[in-house]
Amino acid sequence: MKTIAVIEDDVYIGDLLQETLSAEGYFVVRAYSGTEALLLLEKRHPDLVLLDLMLPGLSGEELLPLLKGIPVIIVSAKTDVNDKANLLLEGASDYVTKPFELRELLARITVQLRRQPALYDTCLRVGELCLDSGDRSCTLSGKPVHLTRTEFAILKLLAENANHVLSKSALLDQISLDTPDCTESSLKVHVSNLRQKLRDVSGQNCIEAVWGIGFTLSLPFS
Repeated sequence: MKTIAVIEDDVYIGDLLQETLSAEGYFVVRAYSGTEALLLLEKRHPDLVLLDLMLPGLSGEELLPLLKGIPVIIVSAKTDVNDKANLLLEGASDYVTKPFELRELLARITVQLRRQPALYDTCLRVGELCLDSGDRSCTLSGKPVHLTRTEFAILKLLAENANHVLSKSALLDQISLDTPDCTESSLKVHVSNLRQKLRDVSGQNCIEAVWGIGFTLSLPFS
């Protein structure tokens, strides 16, 4: 499941985008200011960013240079051609003017996500943990952690929701396409093996079980 970050201070527009993108099968994370976006992106590495320009705190123009390795579609009411040209030259992947047609925006998102992963940084970083979706490799504090396909899928989901509890059903639903071998009965075994591998490298318990709910990734050194 692709993750899209919606960085938009207008609640109505943000809600509309989240509802539409979720219905299209994307996982949506949100920030309402440039400063909040920086905090969000320290913990998550989305596949694409929808960025408003007129944000409280850091503006979209100030935030754009900090979004290295992520395709960014500007979604703004600013219509000046020079503004558009400058932002595209400064690293934006595309520019959509408000008000926009949802079908057009979805098409532009699809185009960006179709591009070869090699064009972008495929690493998801949470603290000292780095997961590379390109080759399904994992390092923790710079040390390699050898994971199975299922373990990688589980850890990636936990990392995308770091410090939040992810239910067992959500884990199973979101990894079922990539890892059909993971069932409700085997999930506990996969998580136990994954926890042990991370503990062997870090000396710390990085995955906590929340009784009756699910699991959470907690990195004390992040």
